[in-house]
Amino acid sequence: MATPTSVVVDPQGYELPDSQRRVLRWTLYIGYAALIAGVFHGLANALSYAGINIIGWFPGLSTYYQGLTAHGVANVLIFTFSFSNAFLPLLTARALSRPLNSGLLWASFVTLVIGNVLTVYAVVSNQASVLYTSYAPLQAHWSYYLGLVLVVVSTWLAMLNMWSAMRGWRAENPGGRTPLLAYVCVASYLMWFLASLPIAVSFLGFQLPWTLGLTELIDPLLTRTLFWFTGHAIVYAWLLPAYVSWYVLIPRQVQGSLISDSYTRIVFILFLMLSIPTGLHHQYTDPGISTTMKALHGVLTFGVFFPSLATAFSVIAALEMGGRRRGGTGLLGWIMKLPWGDPSVTAQILAMLTFVLGGATGLVNASYTMNQVIHNTTWVPGHFHMTVGTAVALTLMGVGYWLVPYLTRRALWGRRTALASAWVYAVGVLVFARGMISGGLEGMPRRTFMAEASYYNEAWRLPGILTGIGGSMMFAGVMLFFLVIGMTIVAGRRGGEPMDVPISETLTTPATSGWELTLDRLGWWAVAAVVLILIAYGPFFLGYDIRPVSPGFRLF
Repeated sequence: MATPTSVVVDPQGYELPDSQRRVLRWTLYIGYAALIAGVFHGLANALSYAGINIIGWFPGLSTYYQGLTAHGVANVLIFTFSFSNAFLPLLTARALSRPLNSGLLWASFVTLVIGNVLTVYAVVSNQASVLYTSYAPLQAHWSYYLGLVLVVVSTWLAMLNMWSAMRGWRAENPGGRTPLLAYVCVASYLMWFLASLPIAVSFLGFQLPWTLGLTELIDPLLTRTLFWFTGHAIVYAWLLPAYVSWYVLIPRQVQGSLISDSYTRIVFILFLMLSIPTGLHHQYTDPGISTTMKALHGVLTFGVFFPSLATAFSVIAALEMGGRRRGGTGLLGWIMKLPWGDPSVTAQILAMLTFVLGGATGLVNASYTMNQVIHNTTWVPGHFHMTVGTAVALTLMGVGYWLVPYLTRRALWGRRTALASAWVYAVGVLVFARGMISGGLEGMPRRTFMAEASYYNEAWRLPGILTGIGGSMMFAGVMLFFLVIGMTIVAGRRGGEPMDVPISETLTTPATSGWELTLDRLGWWAVAAVVLILIAYGPFFLGYDIRPVSPGFRLF
């Protein structure tokens, strides 16, 4: 039997083939196109809470709900998965020093493009104003469901490509430890693969036949439960690429080190196992689901908070090491020594700080009793704009400040503008979230066109104004980001300082014997995750009597 060997933590000098780099670059651009489209509708939504109606400024936009659907689908589905389809395979190939499978890479890209075309057609033609949650009995055009399924399939193909690369590396390095960066990338998409199966079943097995007229009626509770089976775990599918950067890239960017290889693998295993069996906490108010099942998911939701706490410890430790190596002294003196002039670092640190507040408000959402106070109020979007809307979006913006130069071989244009973008966005989201959360505590409803609401409550006025101001600042921050990225692509200086993926080193080399070797067996941990999912969801589905009772409705 081969003796386990250590791996090079940061293999230098490997470059992907130009043809693969080009596909990844255009995959990334699809995500950016979706983000820039979605944020315009986000601005309109934010201003509506302040009583300002700019819906009529958008040619072809029929209703508020069409714009809200476009905002959600573009920003939280298309942008995030397009970015991940470029980012995670690139990191995996770089960590393993081997190319991706070109056939799978192209298949993922083409599937993503076709899925986008179908989805955009349905939304732009106002045949899919069902919001990104896509709840039945609201009914969309068939192209909407099929398009989003193809977007999901593109992520499966990306995961298969990464898994194939990892298996190839293992075959060439028998007994060696899988490089940490490749490991966490594959673990992230493995979790998403398991989580995405229920939504694929819902769209292909129930909602697509229903909208095509093959079945007349649908069971709203069943499809709603299948959505949330995927719907909470999808938050971690968005977050984990950000966590990959926080764990394995940011320490190098600040001259710090990752505290532990094994610690990091354990955290991602916990996300793999605990992220999925949590969806019923989104359905606390739904009839037809037992209190016991809701309570079980509530407990598991609090359980998945622990790997996030572990992440906070690891990331802060890496930042402190970096600050002290740069000359920081005293209890907090290291903070000022961090490279605040680097827009990639600054954007991600601001994202981390905002995520602390987002995580705290999320515990309120997960609480069975407190959830009743804020359910379906603006508290909820106030919370997730600090998590998905900042921890994810602002981190991915920060990553873009080195990723786009890396893929284009052009120097970043406008570093000061990039820094301004991060600060304007971060301050804006705090103002925005303060407005939405305080309004939610006063009962201000979410998903409501407040600019023309006849029942507008005076207690919502200040929260609405704060929401409008903060949303406008977020919009300005994103526009500055796109100015920097666009100018980098077309006018960034070619050549110059060579750039590489900033892969961090751990304080100690990966273990080559003992229990830590079992951490590399992702297949085993996936089986354990499936067992936990069956425990959490099996009783509900085994005892559920499917009752197709509702026709489709297109109200907007």
